[in-house]
Amino acid sequence: MAGPDAGLARLVTSLLDGTRAAARGGLANMAGMALAGGTGVVVTWIVARSLGAEQAGAFFAATAAFALVGGLAKLGTQTGLVFWLSRLRATDRTHLLGSCLRTGLTPVILLAGLLAAGLWLGAPAVARLTADESPHVFAEHVTGLRVLALLLPLGALSDVLLTATRGYRAMKPTVMLDRVLRSTLQLLLVGAAGIASLRMTVELPVFAFAWAAPYLPVVILAAYALRNTYRAGKPAGPSSRRVERRALRRDFWRFTAPRALASVAQLAVQRVDVLLVAALGGLAPAAVYAVAGRFVVLIQFANQGISQSVQPRLAEALATGDTDTANHLYRTATGWLVLVTWPINLLVILFAPVYLGLFGEQYRAGAPVVVVLACAMLVATGCGMVDMVLAMAGRTSWNLANVLVALALTIGLDLLLIPRLGAMGAALGLAGAMLANNLLPLAQVARHAHLHPFGVGTLAAGGLSVVCFGVLPRLVTAVLGTGPAGLSLALAIAVPTFCFGAWLLRERLALDAFRFRRSSP
Repeated sequence: MAGPDAGLARLVTSLLDGTRAAARGGLANMAGMALAGGTGVVVTWIVARSLGAEQAGAFFAATAAFALVGGLAKLGTQTGLVFWLSRLRATDRTHLLGSCLRTGLTPVILLAGLLAAGLWLGAPAVARLTADESPHVFAEHVTGLRVLALLLPLGALSDVLLTATRGYRAMKPTVMLDRVLRSTLQLLLVGAAGIASLRMTVELPVFAFAWAAPYLPVVILAAYALRNTYRAGKPAGPSSRRVERRALRRDFWRFTAPRALASVAQLAVQRVDVLLVAALGGLAPAAVYAVAGRFVVLIQFANQGISQSVQPRLAEALATGDTDTANHLYRTATGWLVLVTWPINLLVILFAPVYLGLFGEQYRAGAPVVVVLACAMLVATGCGMVDMVLAMAGRTSWNLANVLVALALTIGLDLLLIPRLGAMGAALGLAGAMLANNLLPLAQVARHAHLHPFGVGTLAAGGLSVVCFGVLPRLVTAVLGTGPAGLSLALAIAVPTFCFGAWLLRERLALDAFRFRRSSP
């Protein structure tokens, strides 16, 4: 019995160590994501308050175009680099790490420059499409797009460099440089533009520059961090042979190419709706929609904060056929994600008019948009990081097909509904895309990889969130109404009840993994 018992002990130890390591990385990343998400909301508030509704709509449309074109420039390497760097390290082929980095980084640098030139030249066409009904905003819109075009290569390259460091399980560069440094500089620069607008006229291009300029220091420091990380892990043995490098390039892009298209389609699902609302409904409705959906970015940040920490370990487990560890990581991470995001979604539904009123009275009309998107996010986060799990299982072509279905759904619904319903039509289109983009891979992961997110932690986190932030506030507001007194009391009851419940359920939620233990001597 010693053999099986020893094997079981090693498995349990491996699971606990992997969970704790993911928890430590996830906690740091979540803290950084919370900062980035919070500053993002404040930046949105400053822009909405400082610019008129049409100028704000043009700003959001321009940043959406920046994200879409930048996503195309990355060529899916956000997944490919983590997958292959983790896989090479897990299978003792570290002599190929340098070739892997060159394979992923070089095309991104070249394509980012070409696409930046294309955005510069195409700025008038984009502005004409999205500001057709607001000719007085056209010149500012073109200049804002061109400012973002100049800085676009920095945005694409910074993300890819930091992705490469995560392939080495290094979360600190991502947290410190992207979450903390970039978001803080963004807030300071956009805030300075907002303060200046109180005394003088500050045009849209100034806000665009303030929003994108922080990518410059991030690129420089991310390149330095990757250089140090690579040198620290560089093997002392013989270098790779040409035939190995050629095979790696072939396999890298065979895996990554579908993900390149999928990442662009995924960004399009998230961003094209703002452009379509601007084109079909006008810049003012686009501003309302962008503000109403800003909380979705907070949820996505939470998802990224956890999934980016788990991703390299999950890739290593699947590369070595360790399904038990992969399933444990997936279910545990989903429980943490639900515990963090469901309260936010439920609170946003409850406080939608208050939340939107902070941006200005004209934005309160977006309350139904908030409710639709929050309900869709409850389903999406309940599936966990299923899209990433499917990719780490090697099914990037399936991932591409799923995202294309979601993109077709959102564009189809947007074209049908935005002319009739405005921002609400875009919300219904995005909600449909979210459901498709999570439920389809959920079925595929269960069938192909035998993984699913519905462990005891997920169920406990979901039940606790619904009771504390869904049921209890509704009971309070049913008696006291939805005025300041009723909402304040509901929040005062929900938060401590949730915290106490999480403490009682800490074992099921695997919250002990967040404890920092001293290593044994």
